[in-house]
Amino acid sequence: MNCGNTYLHILAALEKGLITEEDIRRACVNVLRTRIRLGQLDRTEYDDIPITRVSTEENKAVSLECALRSAILLENDGILPLSDKTGTIAVIGPNADSREALTGNYNGTADEYVTFLEGIRGRFGGRVLYSQGCHLYKDRCQGLAQPGDLYSEALAVAEAADVVIACVGLDATLEGEEGDTGNEFSSGDKPDLRLPESQRILLEKLSALGKPLVIVLAAGSSVNVEVKCSALLDMWYPGQLGGRALAKLIFGDVSPSGKLPVTFYKSADLLPDIRDYSMKGRTYRYCTPENVLYPFGRGLSYAEFSFTQADATAEMAAVTIANLSDIPAEDVIQVYVRGFSEEDVPNGSLCGFARVSLRPHEEKRVEIPLPRSAFETVLADGTRKICGTKFEIRISDGAGAELRREITI
Repeated sequence: MNCGNTYLHILAALEKGLITEEDIRRACVNVLRTRIRLGQLDRTEYDDIPITRVSTEENKAVSLECALRSAILLENDGILPLSDKTGTIAVIGPNADSREALTGNYNGTADEYVTFLEGIRGRFGGRVLYSQGCHLYKDRCQGLAQPGDLYSEALAVAEAADVVIACVGLDATLEGEEGDTGNEFSSGDKPDLRLPESQRILLEKLSALGKPLVIVLAAGSSVNVEVKCSALLDMWYPGQLGGRALAKLIFGDVSPSGKLPVTFYKSADLLPDIRDYSMKGRTYRYCTPENVLYPFGRGLSYAEFSFTQADATAEMAAVTIANLSDIPAEDVIQVYVRGFSEEDVPNGSLCGFARVSLRPHEEKRVEIPLPRSAFETVLADGTRKICGTKFEIRISDGAGAELRREITI
C-alpha cells in the first residue's frame, strides 16, 4: 500500500537486498485480502451511478447545509448579523477570494466555487470594496515589491467602509501532515497557534482603525487571531459553497449553530511537550481553564436560549430548551459526565448531544440517552471501570445556557 513515496524507492530497496520479493508478495496479499473482504473488488450499486448524478443541485444543497451548520461564532459584540442597510463593506485578506480557503485538502474538484468575497457580493446590495491586503504567509504579494506592498491599499479600503470583514487563516499549503506540502513557510506543520506574520500585521493595522471588524477564519485547526474584534466567525474549510454560507450567516439569513470540536489554547507554549505521552493538560478533559482561549463545545448564536427542568439518571439526561428570541434558530445541547474519584477524568467527558431546531419563542423537551460507558474510566492498563458512585451531569449549549445535576449510581 502506497501512502507516500513507497513506489519510488521499493525497487531500489529490492536491488540493494533490503527487502525480498517474498516481502513484496506478502504485503500485496495482505492488502488485496483486506480489499476483497471489504467487497472493493465486487460490483456494487455505486458502480452504476452516472456522472450526471455528481454535483447536482441536491448535492450542492447538502454541501451548503454542512457549511452552515459547521460554522462557529466565537465572538460577537452585537455587530452580527449585519443589516442590509449597511452602507459600504470592505472585504480584506488573503482568504477573501481564495478557493484554497474553501477546500482544505483530501478533496476533489467541484464544478462551482463561491469564495467569501463572491458570496458577500452576491448577497449584499450595497457597495463592496476589496483588497487582498497581504500574502497568505510571505511578506509581500508581488516578487519585485517592497515588504507589505498591499497594507496601504487595505487601509484605504477599510477607511472608506462602514464595516470591515477580514478573511484570514490558513489553507492546505500551511497545515497538514508534516512535510507534505514543501513550502518555505512550514511545510505542512504549523510552527505555533498564531496566524502567519503577514496576516498578524494586517489585522493589527485594521484593528487600530477603530472600525467595526469582523474576522472570518478559514483553517482546519485552532488559530489565535490575537487582536480585539467585533466578531469572530470560524468557517473552517467550508467547501465549494462556503462563500454563500458565509453570506447567509453574517447577514442573519441563518443563525450560527456550530460548536467547537476542539479546544483553542492561548498559545502552543502552554501545551505539554510533544514527547510527554501523559494526558495532563491535553484536550478539554484534562486542560486547565487558564490556558484555554475558547473551550471545547463553545459556539454562539444570534438567538437566546434558556434551559429549565433538567433531569438526569444513569440512562438519560433531559432538559427543556426554549428559544427566547424572535428568530428561528438551531442549538446543540451537550451532556458532560464527570466523576469524583481520583481515577476519573478531571473535567468530565462529552457523552451525548442533540441538535435542536426551534421556532421563535418555541420550547421543546429533549432527552439524550447516556450509555454505560459514560460513567466508566479507562485505567492505565487499558481496562474500563466505574470508579465511583457519584457523578455530575452538566447540560450545556456552549453559549451560556447550562444546568448541572448530581446523581448516584
